[in-house]
Amino acid sequence: MSFGRQRAVEDSTSTTAPALPAKETPEQALLRAQVAAQSKRYGEAAGICNDVLGQAPEHPGALSLLGVVLAHTGQPERAIDFLQRAIKRNANVAAWHANLCSLYRMMNRMQEALSAGQEAVRLGPESPDNLVNLSLVFTDLDERDRSTACLLRALGLNSSHADARLALAQNLLAQGEFGPGWMEYEWRNETEAGKGQLPRITSAPWNGMPIPGGKILLIGDQGYGDTIQFARYIPLVAERCQQVILGCSAEMAPLLARIPGVGVCCHRWNEIPGHAAHTRLSSLAGLFHTVPDTIPSKIPYLTADPARVAMWADRLNLQLPPERPRVGVAWSGRPTHPNDRRRSVRLQRLAPLAAAGSVNFVSLQKPIPAVDVQSMFMFPGLTDFSELLSDFEETAALLANLDLVITVDTAMGHLSGALGKPVWILLPRASDWRWMLNRSDSPWYPTARLFRQPSPGSWDTVIEDASKALACWLRTDQNKMAAQ
Repeated sequence: MSFGRQRAVEDSTSTTAPALPAKETPEQALLRAQVAAQSKRYGEAAGICNDVLGQAPEHPGALSLLGVVLAHTGQPERAIDFLQRAIKRNANVAAWHANLCSLYRMMNRMQEALSAGQEAVRLGPESPDNLVNLSLVFTDLDERDRSTACLLRALGLNSSHADARLALAQNLLAQGEFGPGWMEYEWRNETEAGKGQLPRITSAPWNGMPIPGGKILLIGDQGYGDTIQFARYIPLVAERCQQVILGCSAEMAPLLARIPGVGVCCHRWNEIPGHAAHTRLSSLAGLFHTVPDTIPSKIPYLTADPARVAMWADRLNLQLPPERPRVGVAWSGRPTHPNDRRRSVRLQRLAPLAAAGSVNFVSLQKPIPAVDVQSMFMFPGLTDFSELLSDFEETAALLANLDLVITVDTAMGHLSGALGKPVWILLPRASDWRWMLNRSDSPWYPTARLFRQPSPGSWDTVIEDASKALACWLRTDQNKMAAQ
């Protein structure tokens, strides 16, 4: 079960639905609440649950459903409390333990997540969902063999379980097992999150074959970081086809249109010309049978517009002391990302970086979160450039003027690496599959250095390590300048 950050209900104790109709039982009311919750009418669902609790204050079904609603509206701590209360009154519902497991994982309470996940499997051993849930806990605890065992059992129960297939892919890819990993990775398009991403396309799905007289549509799917990561394959596709048509977001189009081999770049479906075949950018690694040693490594494979680079150079030269190195920082990703709570940090937590030495910090946030504005004074030179960063090409031009980028796992890491810029990426545990396991470098981005949490949620260790590395980097940089 995945709980994203969506607009919170004003107050889960308020009622946004009418009182229970006459002669309606609590169970009938909760059926209405479930329908409302499934339709994402969370205020209505919360109101019905509170009406039930008004008549039966410890009704376990109402408590558990209200917990789910709170989880979906960005209130995980309160959600945990309601689910715990529900389980205290009825400990035999596997789904409640599974939901609690997901919430404990979100809050990095891993031993509690493990206990809840195991209890869900004990109560519902024939549920693939419960096994997938438990597998994610084992992944976070770095017990990959136990995670894989759960997933294989889930697929034994339902071989078409897309979430299990995708989780298996991510485990395999993280461990460098790219062959079977890419096969399973295609199941991402069959998950609830992946379905319906694309309209009906009447051209043939591309299988990697040469089409020397035909056009191919490449679709930038998933997030910005994924699009940047897999854009490296575009020149290879261009070698096999007459023309590459690239479909991507308007924010990425100016930058990606500069890649050799891109013939036409569109960001609206109705603008796409006729073509013989299509595929998603994130499918290209599998289609080209990529293994760690054959990742296309021509760096940089993205370039910034020279005119914009010069404009940013002038702007930064006027604003920042020239004798200090420029270090870009990004600490928060897209709030709607399912893993954002675990990958993002507050700016004030990065304060040890500011104490590492004499640095001009440059914000790469778009925008700077409101909760972090009051912490900006801690970082010399940190300025909100949000209004100027109109697209990724503008951001790339800014990056071209920096000496180093330090970022959490967001598109800034991918963009910096694709531009060949030195980049340090602060990773949560468990990290995304593309950063693999137990290494401080990346075969995807040779200029990247990875800083990993030793355990889920332990940001202080990561930031301390990065701060020490920054102090060392500054001493080395000063020695180089003195020798010149």
